[in-house]
Amino acid sequence: MMMMMQRERRGSDQSDEEEERSNNKPQWKRFMGLLRNDSLTGIGGEIVRDGIGSSTTGPSASHHGFIIRPDDWRYTAWTHFILIWAIYSSFFTPLEFGFFRGLPHNLFLLDIAGQIAFLIEIVVRFFVAYRDTNSYRLVYNRNLIAIRYLKSRFLVDFLGCLPWDAIYKACGRKEAARYMLWIRLTRARRVADFFERLEKDIRINYLFTRIVKLLVVELYCTHTAACIFYYLATTLPPSEEGYTWIGSLQMGDYQYSHFRDIDLWKRYITSLYFAIVTMATVGYGEIHAVNVREMIFVMIYISFDMILGAYLLGNMTALIVKGSKTEKFRDKMAELIKYMNGNNLGKGMSNEIRGHLRLQFDRSYTEAAVLQDIPASIRAKISQKLYEPYIKEVPLLKGCSLGFIKQIAIKVHEEFFLPGEVIIEQGHVVDQLYFICHGELVLEEVGKGENDEIEELPTCLQTYSSFGEVSFFCNTPQPYTVRVRELCRVLRLDKLSFTEILKIYFSDGRIILNNLLEGKDANLRNELLESDVTLYIENSESILATRLNCAAYEGDFYQLKRLIGAGADPNKTDYDGRSPLHIAATIGYEDITLFLIEKGVDVNISDKFGNTPLLEAVKSGHDEVASALVRAGATLEIEDAGGFLCMTVARRDMGLLKRALANGMNPNAKNFDCRTPLHIAASEGLYPMANLLLEAGASVFSKDRWGNTPLDEARLGGNKNVIKLFEIARTSHMSEFSDCHGQIQAAAEMPQRKCTVYPFHPWDPIEKRRQGVVLWVPQTMEELVKAAMEQLNCLGCCILSENGGKIVDVNMITDDQKLYLVSES
Repeated sequence: MMMMMQRERRGSDQSDEEEERSNNKPQWKRFMGLLRNDSLTGIGGEIVRDGIGSSTTGPSASHHGFIIRPDDWRYTAWTHFILIWAIYSSFFTPLEFGFFRGLPHNLFLLDIAGQIAFLIEIVVRFFVAYRDTNSYRLVYNRNLIAIRYLKSRFLVDFLGCLPWDAIYKACGRKEAARYMLWIRLTRARRVADFFERLEKDIRINYLFTRIVKLLVVELYCTHTAACIFYYLATTLPPSEEGYTWIGSLQMGDYQYSHFRDIDLWKRYITSLYFAIVTMATVGYGEIHAVNVREMIFVMIYISFDMILGAYLLGNMTALIVKGSKTEKFRDKMAELIKYMNGNNLGKGMSNEIRGHLRLQFDRSYTEAAVLQDIPASIRAKISQKLYEPYIKEVPLLKGCSLGFIKQIAIKVHEEFFLPGEVIIEQGHVVDQLYFICHGELVLEEVGKGENDEIEELPTCLQTYSSFGEVSFFCNTPQPYTVRVRELCRVLRLDKLSFTEILKIYFSDGRIILNNLLEGKDANLRNELLESDVTLYIENSESILATRLNCAAYEGDFYQLKRLIGAGADPNKTDYDGRSPLHIAATIGYEDITLFLIEKGVDVNISDKFGNTPLLEAVKSGHDEVASALVRAGATLEIEDAGGFLCMTVARRDMGLLKRALANGMNPNAKNFDCRTPLHIAASEGLYPMANLLLEAGASVFSKDRWGNTPLDEARLGGNKNVIKLFEIARTSHMSEFSDCHGQIQAAAEMPQRKCTVYPFHPWDPIEKRRQGVVLWVPQTMEELVKAAMEQLNCLGCCILSENGGKIVDVNMITDDQKLYLVSES
């Protein structure tokens, strides 16, 4: 009966608050503990659905043998039958203990019949499936069912079924054997469960149910006390019965001497009267304790009555003011049923709504309303403590910053879903992103099978998974239905909150998109790249790139560091394709250049005009910056190197020409007319520049589109010094091949060529490209492949052109051509 009182206290508002303050278990574990007692039945006597996947443990799995489903109508009838015996046993056990020392024949047979019924119940319990408290799925495994029952109530149930009256007689009527009868009072739990279900059944009047329950509690307590009062009187021998409360009792002219011979019904009524007036503390003094043991029990009983009275009065007050949690739930459920019936929502949707409302009722202490009076800063800490461990393990958010994870944890909302519920339907556009904390979901994509029939292609999602991201980011219809398989606890993030977080941590948004793009097909990649979230991220990145370039232009080193520390990408370019490194190299900020190099900025990045940071430094005459870039691996490989050098010579910029050649620019590079810088110097009669170009390795044998060599241009220009310089250079070149006339002739027609070899495929994306190496073209392809592998420290077996064609002969390679070292695969 104490168990019934404890369950009843959950119904009052004051006791609910005390329970919430004292319960320190995790929220979802407390919730599932509440579901344990009522998990088999739904609202209004309806059966809660098993949900998706219950067959995996096997209602049809014959290898587990005979199993009884808890919602089977025959088992339901059996539980009602056992409930009647539980009511009888709960009330008869105190009576048997107090008034009988050895049951009469008719009562003994009735008692044996009851114990046989409970023995059958024990056997049946080994075959009844149960709902797992973690997954909320029905378990049909016989071994698991048996282990669960053996660990819980088997021993108590079995001891309660033993014929203790017969054992008492067989062991010589020893009084200690009779105390084991009290084990049967555990059957009162079935009665308490019955009233708890009645309270939530909206078909039965709530006030009537509560009053009946309170009357039963009061009657049971006084009934038990009356039996104990009489038992205390019978513990003294008949010769001393005058020293007991009933033996010394005199009601008018009637005396209770030799009370053992009085009618049983009269003795019970007298004991019950004593118990009731003592409980109500309105006794008239005619019945009172006589010996010490009776005094001790009366004191204990009255102390207990104070608690019982407060309990009864408190519950009656709650009924009058109509404010209990259960009653609010019933009123809300009644309104919901009226709405569903009025709009003909259908049985399936109605059951789903009822189940979800019951779910909210059982977990009401986890709602945000509980924390509404707590400051926002503390609520944020609570959210981070509860949700951050789950969010940081989600693959979609892999690599995101800790600050971004914390903001997500603050903004999410916790929700629970029952097995079988649909969270997202296929074809709907959703603006919510979900993360799974606990449970299991199934993705059902509906498509056409071989026979044009609809088929489901299920995929399971478990803890730390996310779903709804494709529709969330792309604003496209959801490609699959998300259904709950096991009791699921999820975290929900709305799009508005996500956008607010991206305003600060937009760089993490790029990380999320990259994680989402992994393994996706081309169509989905295009949709993601065109989504509003992607456009928002790109716009934010462009704005921050402009701010970075402004800081670099103004030489504000500390502002630059702060922006990069806040997540700005130093490789991001502005509308002209210029990075902060371009700006720093142009103006000559050596400290900013070194800092950007440390941050891993691409030193060979080109703007939309083809200029690299090193070229900008060379143009501006910043030798220190240029040296730093060269040490970092920068090269002067631009698309129109010949045009640049020819224009430099034409402008007579000797300093720029020296710096360009000193930093590795090819002196034999040609412009659109196939003219080299040496052609321009010869035609203009620029002796110093021509001498500088020849010292840098310029060839006097190069021919332009009209077949003219630099020497031909010099002769047309008429500058004798330049002509003499070129003739000496030609003689020097010719003497190098004097050993063989054929070799001299070949050298005259085909001067030594350079090529640039890169260790990647010409069609690889930008992020996979690496720095190449400039090599002299040898006599054979094998020598070229070997030299390239040694210099690039990588493996390869063939050389490709820029168009992806395989080059099989070195004679096919033109001067300053770009080549690519790849494997056959």
